[in-house]
Amino acid sequence: QVQLVESGGGLVQAGGSLRLSCAASGIIFSTNAMNWYRQAPGKQREFVAQITTHNNTNYADSVKGRFAISRDNLKKTVYLQMNSLKPEDTAVYYCHTRTWRDYWGQGTQVTVSS
Repeated sequence: QVQLVESGGGLVQAGGSLRLSCAASGIIFSTNAMNWYRQAPGKQREFVAQITTHNNTNYADSVKGRFAISRDNLKKTVYLQMNSLKPEDTAVYYCHTRTWRDYWGQGTQVTVSS
């Protein structure tokens, strides 16, 4: 019954911002690290950002200084604030966590126009 549901994707111009949300259910949210991955057409899925149970964060080099991951344990939601967006950020963004196995959301499309 674990479910991760992403939202907040859309079409933005280069230099703009979006905030993605991932609502989790079926897990004890506060004990899980949460991650964001993305996959562009024709490319492998790549790591974007992680936030641990202690609110430590890790980012891919390509998004450092532009993206910020955060979590709200009461709302059981993880966020990805994306600023200074570039066309190369265009991808489907996926929420991910792991308990005894990996769980993935359905993905939300982010398109950045030039």
